[in-house]
Amino acid sequence: MDSIFLFIIEVIGTFAFAISGIRLAAFHRFDWFGAYTVGLVTAIGGGTLRDLLLNIDVFWMQTWIYLGVTGAALAVVILFRKLLVSNNRMLFVFDTLGLALFVVIGIQKSLVEGYPMWVAIVMGSITGSFGGVLRDILINQEPLFFRKDIYATACLAGGLAYWAILALGGSAFAQQLTCALTIIALRTCALRWNWSLPVLSYDIPAENDSANERENNNAENTYKEHQNNTDSHE
Repeated sequence: MDSIFLFIIEVIGTFAFAISGIRLAAFHRFDWFGAYTVGLVTAIGGGTLRDLLLNIDVFWMQTWIYLGVTGAALAVVILFRKLLVSNNRMLFVFDTLGLALFVVIGIQKSLVEGYPMWVAIVMGSITGSFGGVLRDILINQEPLFFRKDIYATACLAGGLAYWAILALGGSAFAQQLTCALTIIALRTCALRWNWSLPVLSYDIPAENDSANERENNNAENTYKEHQNNTDSHE
């Protein structure tokens, strides 16, 4: 029963993540094949890395269902593209749902393989986030995972919530539900009240900035002079 329930969660998470990837690809005017590829990578990327690290069979290579679910997600985006592509909140909804479900799956699979809880939390974070990182790279934008948005923090918080319910003797369903709801709640609050982590930045002093600009100008002038000399020799 537990394995069937986790399989259902994984299929729903795959669909949600595939929608988020395909929706973003459609926004950037990818063709159908490109959009399907982005959706598939988004849906299976994190789970693939997780299974490789855990040294178990890669989940999507055991059945065609995940490829079919991604195809169904593509069909949904094509049919309802005006609603899904034009509404930015749709990306948030499907991305957050996929994130929550995949973190639960990553934690559960790691525990089944006998790994300690801290490893399970890391694997859950990888399962939930790595597909999104690959999606953003394919779309050619800065990965959401590395920005100040509450993303990786939500994964860790969900994992800690899972751990807390486990330590308190709660049921497996309570552990999974608490983990997923914690992630969804954090992501929703971050959007509602604009929560974010501090940005690691460094302000270059004005004199250093001027010096760098002069150095770049000198290098550019040297290159142009070299090009002119080359052209005159020819």
